[in-house]
Amino acid sequence: MRKTLSLLALVAGLFAAPTAQADITIGFVTSLSGNGSSIGIPYGRGINAAYEYKKTINGETIRLIQLDDGSDPSAATRNARKLVEEEKVDLLIGTATAPSTIAMAAVASELKVPMIAVSPIGKLPDTPEQWVVSVPQPASLLVKIVADRMKRDGMKNIGYVGFSDAWGDLVYNGAKAAEAAGDIRIQTNERYARTDTSVTAQILKVMAARPDAVLDGGSGTQGALPLLTLAERGFKGNTYGTVALVNPDFVNVGGKAAEGIQVSAGPVIVAEQLPDEHFAKKIALDFRSVYQKTHNIPTTDGFSAYSFDAWLIFANAAERALKTAKPGTAEFRTALRDAILSTKELPGVHAVYNFKPGAVTGVDERSLVVVRLTGGAWKYAP
Repeated sequence: MRKTLSLLALVAGLFAAPTAQADITIGFVTSLSGNGSSIGIPYGRGINAAYEYKKTINGETIRLIQLDDGSDPSAATRNARKLVEEEKVDLLIGTATAPSTIAMAAVASELKVPMIAVSPIGKLPDTPEQWVVSVPQPASLLVKIVADRMKRDGMKNIGYVGFSDAWGDLVYNGAKAAEAAGDIRIQTNERYARTDTSVTAQILKVMAARPDAVLDGGSGTQGALPLLTLAERGFKGNTYGTVALVNPDFVNVGGKAAEGIQVSAGPVIVAEQLPDEHFAKKIALDFRSVYQKTHNIPTTDGFSAYSFDAWLIFANAAERALKTAKPGTAEFRTALRDAILSTKELPGVHAVYNFKPGAVTGVDERSLVVVRLTGGAWKYAP
């Protein structure tokens, strides 16, 4: 009797033993609520369009799990852990704000799961192995392109006002790097919180420095606040920014105060205006088409396109990783990580991607154009 029970227990244990999942599981985190939602919602729409664009890879079905972090780094950390430990995801993608993205990257590195960041993270987590890459153009490159335009426009003395968080730091550090190269002179370093409703004190200090132009280091809706205040105070100089401002809410809130601002942005923003031979034109128009089909509205931002490019990078790497390992295993996660880090000359809607170990980003100056807000629309400004 004991032998029979032991055999039954063994058989039951075999049937209960975990098996590798049959599909590739992707965990996506964004900010559908909170102060980062004006860019987090486009990120979410972009990943939905990307999923519709490509749902299978080499016969393997893709399962997409989406979570909202509420624009809170602590929630982003919890979401990342849940996705890895409970859902057993093969890859993480996220999230909408730089602080939350940095928090997610720490979890991905700790738990050894590859992650594609859709917000800038500045530098890699301090771990023995690299598990994270970042899709967006780094702030240093974004600001370099803007600084080149400032120089061409004859702007020398620049006032800076930006967020009092990691993104604000990234833009300011990029501006200081441009200053070190002798292109511009940064006269102020004024900061404000994403939740602030007034930046009058900061703008008064910026204007007291009598700058030729002002660099806006904000993003989304809150990025319009400095421009509104500058207009109220009668500032007549040029304004500049980065792709973080390419957002319908920014345009609507900024109104006339935002008119004429020049920003560095991915070519997808002006896809229809690009030369036919431009690397991004065809894939960007394909993205626009699938986004329209998925959401029944046109895409008017750059954030959704970062999610789409993250999906392209994942899909390209997964095709190679599937040759050596099965989804749902540690071996597949490692193979996927290695494949991502060996990506070569992959065209996306924002950039041509080339990753390598030790580098968090994989883009160059081909990834950026300058666009100007004219009549409430972004226009290519070559």
